Amino acid sequence: MLGLQACSPVPPVIKIGVAQPLTGPVAALGRDMLQGAQLAVDELNAQGISVDGHRVQLKIVSLDDESSAELGEQVARTLVDEEVVAVLGHLNSGVSIRAAPIYAAAHIPQLAISTQPQYTQLGLDTTLRLVASDTVQARALGAFAATLPARAYALVDDGTSYGKSLADLAQQSLVSKGKLIAMRQSFDTTTTDFSSLVQELKAHPAEVVVNTLSDVQVLALVDQLAAARLTDIQIVGGDTLKTDKVLTRALPLQVFAASPVLEPLEFYRGKAFVAAYTRAFGAPPLYGAHYAYDAIHMVVAAVQRSESVDGQMLTRKLRELDFIAPVNSTMKFGADGEQLYGSVGIYRPRAGRWEPMMNSDRW
Repeated sequence: MLGLQACSPVPPVIKIGVAQPLTGPVAALGRDMLQGAQLAVDELNAQGISVDGHRVQLKIVSLDDESSAELGEQVARTLVDEEVVAVLGHLNSGVSIRAAPIYAAAHIPQLAISTQPQYTQLGLDTTLRLVASDTVQARALGAFAATLPARAYALVDDGTSYGKSLADLAQQSLVSKGKLIAMRQSFDTTTTDFSSLVQELKAHPAEVVVNTLSDVQVLALVDQLAAARLTDIQIVGGDTLKTDKVLTRALPLQVFAASPVLEPLEFYRGKAFVAAYTRAFGAPPLYGAHYAYDAIHMVVAAVQRSESVDGQMLTRKLRELDFIAPVNSTMKFGADGEQLYGSVGIYRPRAGRWEPMMNSDRW
């Protein structure tokens, strides 16, 4: 990168890396992020971009990390060799965390939709988060669950470090509000037999189950609760619950999900974005495409205002910007790289969609 910058502070083609899982179980989410970024690049190139008086073109360098931390390191090294000015990556927190030191050593800002708090706790200037962290999501889980009529609560996690941490923080939030925790159980990510939990709920009634299980696991749990005639129990889950799979079922009890990835239609400019995305790709956005779209715009604004693609200057400018984002209204990184305006929304399945109920950045 030093050689390129020595020739010209602003090359005629500005490369932006997009590192997402394009194969594997969450490939649809990764493709959604890539397509949101591609839409922004296509529109900006069509409009015409100038930096320091020079006309430039944007180019996406897309690589598949397969949700693998090991492969994510290889992807990061490849993107450094490709001389990208910034990276939109990664989706999975474990991948983002493993790749972060590689980007940091090359002074390449990394804008991630990953939510684990550890990502911004690495002490690296280049780690920037696009959405609220799990800390905020856990507070939202606890705060919303506390508003439901209940004498006691059950906490259930999927056995992963992510799930346990999220459940721990949600439990702390509930306890701080004076709520009674009747039980706490942990399963693994493959469990679909929740007979032990159902028996516990019969013996020690809890009207709300706060959990970090996957959509498949929650659907299995719902079926088993219904079979045991425990349909008065309400389920409150995290973003692993908020999927289209849940929308295909008629649920016999109330289900809610908290997510730091808000729906684009919750924003004033979201309708226009959804229409443009649908025209470009033949289907509406699925996940965080609007965050990827805005991230590209923010990187371009930082390049234009710093009049350079130097990584240190670009990172500093990204941290300074209080950016009016095309879709998500405002984007601003704090001193720790966290998204200051990152909100978590609460949703419920209704009429074939996840209906927004409320969102806040101050849970």
